[in-house]
Amino acid sequence: MIRRRHLIAAAALSPLAAPSLSHAQAARTVKMGSLRLIHSMTPHFYQRFAPAGLTIEVITFDSPTDCKNAVVTGSVGFGGHGIAAGILGAAAGEPIVVVGGFCNKGMGVIAKKGSGITNIAGLRGKRVGIWPGSTQEVFILERLRMNGMTVRDIQSIRVPFGEMNAMLARGEIDAYVGAEPGPGLSISSGVGELVEYPYDTAMGGLNMIFSTSQAMIDQDPALVRTMLDVHRKASEYMMAHKSEVAETTVRVLGAPRAAVEQALGADNVEYIWKLDDTVQSQSRTYAEHMLSLRQIRQLPDFAKMLNARFSNEVASA
Repeated sequence: MIRRRHLIAAAALSPLAAPSLSHAQAARTVKMGSLRLIHSMTPHFYQRFAPAGLTIEVITFDSPTDCKNAVVTGSVGFGGHGIAAGILGAAAGEPIVVVGGFCNKGMGVIAKKGSGITNIAGLRGKRVGIWPGSTQEVFILERLRMNGMTVRDIQSIRVPFGEMNAMLARGEIDAYVGAEPGPGLSISSGVGELVEYPYDTAMGGLNMIFSTSQAMIDQDPALVRTMLDVHRKASEYMMAHKSEVAETTVRVLGAPRAAVEQALGADNVEYIWKLDDTVQSQSRTYAEHMLSLRQIRQLPDFAKMLNARFSNEVASA
């Protein structure tokens, strides 16, 4: 399911709107794919930092794969989605290109309150909600491996992120590996309790990336650079103004304020933009995990998938 939200260019309405950039495009509208998650809120801050004449329309997807597919087909010019979806596409030869970071963390392993599950080993034999093909799936499989377990040691239940808290509350699952604001909602409401934030792996807190298509890079590199610069400014602003991020998340997602404040207050959401050496290294490690788990048949061509040119140019500017 796709929902649309239009952000109209109106510098007069926002004192923080950015002045025109030297490489600003002629009046045009660019579509940016996003997800219904706290850590996918950055595009909703883009317009105030867009150069004059550029209107950014945010297209919201419920699935990272749908967002990635929209980038590949040109339905949107750019996308913010999970690294897993990007790797799946690139490994299959799709022209998806990662040009920036988007968000780290935003995950959580949550157990039903009072269940007695206090660590990953405690998941053995339990019903655990996991969304197949997600970034969270790769992380929990690696955390299981690090504890001498495999997915066969748990009862893996296919659950969309938006239903995890409700299923936990109803007792249909014992735990889940979710995406914010789900973990924040479970903790703040008293339904669940934190088992861990699963970042103790070689993948760190890697979660979402900023992508575009090779066609966009070939046809309009100036726009790629402009959009990444807008993304940089929005990301840096959000990290310095968490209260405004909370307000926007509640308004846009309709998420309970307590859940949003729990996630942001626990520093479980980190808005980023650079495609630096760390993000590239973690992306390669992530792909290797996916290959070992047989989620992909071959590693993607990283020289094509990871393009740090624009990140480096924006950083230099």
